[in-house]
Amino acid sequence: MTTPKIYLANIFAKLTALFGRGLIVTMSIILLIAVLASAGILMFVDSSTPNTITIASGPKGSSFEKNAEKYQTILAREGVTLKIIPSEGSIDNLKKLTNPKVKVDVGFVLGGEVNGINIDNLVSLGSISYQPLMIFYRGKTKSLLSEFKGLRLDIGEDGSGTHALALMLLKANGIEPNDGTVLVDSVSGDSVRALLNKRIDAIFVMGDSTSGDMMRELLHSTDIHLFNFMQADGYARHFNNLNKLEIPKGAIDFGKDIPAEDTFLVGPTVELIARNTLHPALSDMLLEAAREVHGTSGLFKKRGEFPVAQEHEFRISPDATRYYTSGKSYLYRTFPFGIANIIARTLEVIVPIGLLLIPAIKLAPAIYRWRMESRVNKWYRALFDLERDAFKPSVDKNERDELLHRLNHIEQSVSKIMIPARFGSLLYGLREHIDFSRSRLLSQPTNAYLRSDFEK
Repeated sequence: MTTPKIYLANIFAKLTALFGRGLIVTMSIILLIAVLASAGILMFVDSSTPNTITIASGPKGSSFEKNAEKYQTILAREGVTLKIIPSEGSIDNLKKLTNPKVKVDVGFVLGGEVNGINIDNLVSLGSISYQPLMIFYRGKTKSLLSEFKGLRLDIGEDGSGTHALALMLLKANGIEPNDGTVLVDSVSGDSVRALLNKRIDAIFVMGDSTSGDMMRELLHSTDIHLFNFMQADGYARHFNNLNKLEIPKGAIDFGKDIPAEDTFLVGPTVELIARNTLHPALSDMLLEAAREVHGTSGLFKKRGEFPVAQEHEFRISPDATRYYTSGKSYLYRTFPFGIANIIARTLEVIVPIGLLLIPAIKLAPAIYRWRMESRVNKWYRALFDLERDAFKPSVDKNERDELLHRLNHIEQSVSKIMIPARFGSLLYGLREHIDFSRSRLLSQPTNAYLRSDFEK
């Protein structure tokens, strides 16, 4: 049985016979350098894609928090851990993302809340849902926001998305703080009770903090109404971050026909915002989770409507653009996350080295030939110098003896040259020229030596 050692020795012998030992050694050195470079890069470069993401979600019990928990479950199936950081809402999420001291990768942010914040290091992975603004109020039906002037309004906690949007819309209708209207910051979770107990006249709430049970409780109350934005088209055109949304007649309770008419709302979109350092593979994973969570139909959306690459204040991430165009990258679409991660990082190291190695290998034969030719050509130079001295107008016997001694030294040195058989013509040509020079040197009169063909 042929042992591996003998087998490799046979292969080396055949390659040596075919290409020459020098070429094999040259190529082996190039390959060894490439392998060592690869090993060095793998040692000093992070060889794995991060498998942990940190997301800023929202208040306790909000849709932001519930969606983050759904993401967490989906990503766990792929071996990715999602850490959830509670927050006060959209604006707080944006502040966390822009603060380098806070360890967070992504967060839910409402459109229209940048307000001069530096977002150069942030990108959008796309819009994932609509966030409708709902105004529940007591008393007679109202058709204009200006009719809320002078009333007690709960517009959400200061710093929340609801608070900022409510102030913007009220100002557009001539309502501002300290104009007789009472703007209340109710204790979280107490707004519904305050409205039902007539301590306030209206509450402004966003979809992220409005549960289905809360909506049903308010709408089933005979004295509570949901404000119908009859001017929704105008708001959507005037404010770029707002969308016109519709609750069809009876969509909340078909049996009791709630709402009793098509009801229009306005609201921004929710974007999944990330730091621009987010790894492409994790970007794909998040968008896969977003598609599973938000791709279904709902009260304010059609099936497959979200996520979508809509650019607003934030530029769309190049990785997200690629995802929306062609889906997940081939590796992460074909292999499990862990295996794809190893392959991707290996390729990141090997491909650049390969780009350098391929031309190096192509140049190896030329370099090797130059090395073999240089071993012969340097003695041609010595032979030319010798004949130049021999072709002086007059050469005495002592000088010729010295020239013959030099020629013998050249011949002895050439006899020690080791080159492959494929370059044998170079060596034998040199030897013929040495013999030619010796015969000419011995045959010519001492003082009448003729110039050789080498100087013609």
